[in-house]
Amino acid sequence: MTFVLLQLLTGLAGASALFLVSAGLTVIFGVTRVVNFSHGSLYMLGAYVAWTVLGHLPRDPGGFLLGVLATALILAAVGAVLEVALLRRIYRAPELLQLLATFGVVLMVQDAAQWIWGAEDLPLPRPPWMRGFVVLGGERFPLYDLWLIAAGPVVLGALWLLLHRTRWGTLVRAATADREMVAALGVDQRKLFTGVFALGAGLAGLGGALALPDGTANLTLDLSVITDAFVIVVVGGLGSLPGAYLASVLIGVLQAIGIVFVPKATLVLVFVVMAATLVARPHGLLGRAGATAREAEAPPLVLPAPVVLRWAGLAALLVLAAAPFAVGPFALSVLTEAMIALLFAASLHFMMGPGGMPSFGHAAWFGLGAYAAALASTALGAAFPLALLLAPLAAGLVAALFGWFVVRLSGVYLAMLTLAFAQIVWAVAFQWSGITGGDNGILSVWPPAALTDPRRFYWLVLAVCAGGAMLLRHVLYAPFGVSLRAARDSALRAEAIGLPTAKLRLLAFAIAGAAAGLAGGLSVFSKGSVFPTAASLGRSVDALLMVLLGGVQTISGPLVGALVYTGLYDALLRATDWWRLVLGAAIVALVLAFPEGIAGAAQRAWRRS
Repeated sequence: MTFVLLQLLTGLAGASALFLVSAGLTVIFGVTRVVNFSHGSLYMLGAYVAWTVLGHLPRDPGGFLLGVLATALILAAVGAVLEVALLRRIYRAPELLQLLATFGVVLMVQDAAQWIWGAEDLPLPRPPWMRGFVVLGGERFPLYDLWLIAAGPVVLGALWLLLHRTRWGTLVRAATADREMVAALGVDQRKLFTGVFALGAGLAGLGGALALPDGTANLTLDLSVITDAFVIVVVGGLGSLPGAYLASVLIGVLQAIGIVFVPKATLVLVFVVMAATLVARPHGLLGRAGATAREAEAPPLVLPAPVVLRWAGLAALLVLAAAPFAVGPFALSVLTEAMIALLFAASLHFMMGPGGMPSFGHAAWFGLGAYAAALASTALGAAFPLALLLAPLAAGLVAALFGWFVVRLSGVYLAMLTLAFAQIVWAVAFQWSGITGGDNGILSVWPPAALTDPRRFYWLVLAVCAGGAMLLRHVLYAPFGVSLRAARDSALRAEAIGLPTAKLRLLAFAIAGAAAGLAGGLSVFSKGSVFPTAASLGRSVDALLMVLLGGVQTISGPLVGALVYTGLYDALLRATDWWRLVLGAAIVALVLAFPEGIAGAAQRAWRRS
């Protein structure tokens, strides 16, 4: 019984740190409606800044408290600068474009932190007072963790007083409910949003500083904590601080208990809870139906491309087909990966654009297709055509089953449910080592002898991926595609004229999953192996970047985005060690210069001319 109590207290200590970063994300989203992917970077900076500040202060409780508060103020200033310099320019942009811009910030902050503090983990030496403990049932429990447990309710109470007993807090709550009305009453939204973002960034920095004694400051904190923060915010309910605290306690305790009783399912438990919560309560535990993010207006029906653009597309296809005669082995391998990325991005665009279903976890289907092809080839001894065919079949079937839960949601909640399933697939691939090989992956998955020539395999990939992308395009111009867009634009009107909107969305979800699975199957035979990273968050973000860079409101957008992103990524990776910084800056610049995407900007210029 004592052991369970200690694990429960450990979970509550972790919950306080999670709540601080999640509270900042909740406050920012509630007012600005920005899904801030860079919030994890603010948490990481909080740990690094705290390590630096605390190293120059007395190592007593007063010095520690002063250093933690100073860290929160420094991060609040960083957040205010970020809001003024970048986010203020994209408040009216679609939420996914905001996500893209803030991901660019993540890349830039990673390299900046590495340049300032180095790549090594930085632990905080514990002074004697921090190594104290209390005895519970004959077992020791760190005294600092008890103080950390108390920090969560204290911060929650302070935020409640700030939001309910001050004029500024009243304006924040009013802006959360109806920010257009607040603007109509003469409130300066720019100052209000800057203050809100500074508060959220300060809370993230506070969380990073308080969590530092139990861990280290390192370059992986940003992506690891932002995933947990998104889970907590969505499970608790977007914009609800009490919901965020309740979800933090639930997740923190679940992680602490699960690592002891079900260690092989630890990575899965959190996302199973999120998936179950969203299925049972689509707006989270304490969320409201009106708290979802602002959805962008649906674009008009895309007209068929002019004849000259069709000829240009055919010319580009011929150039790609002739490329093996003009480029070397490395460039050919890059082109092969670019073609696979093209089909992967086109599959995501199929459900995001015409389907109106944003996804943060599209890599789930890519990974399922990759593992299906690899297992069919190695474990079952299936021939190459059959193994490749099983990739889209397996991914499409699972997507259809999971889509039954997904298509009932919309906006960020739908996107987060797809993220939950992708993380479950990744965790299973990582921990089910008896089947998937775990972190060692599945190796020696090569195409048959007839395709060992890189040029022949490239032509096969080009034919399959270009054909798949053209087939998706054909479906979008068919009656099914028109019906799907009608369901996206107005579900009530579509149902009124007899369109089965749920079935249309489910079928689109399954088709997109099958196409992504086919891309995953090709990737396995291209690289000769598959690892859990095939279904990771990073892979999903890559697909989002391609679609949004190209333009989600155009049919050719994902194709252009895939080619630009893969080419830029490989060029920067070879050109500089600071490729994240340059790539992040390029992404931010492209978002600001072409908010409708590269292909969208070209389409607008074409129509004007």
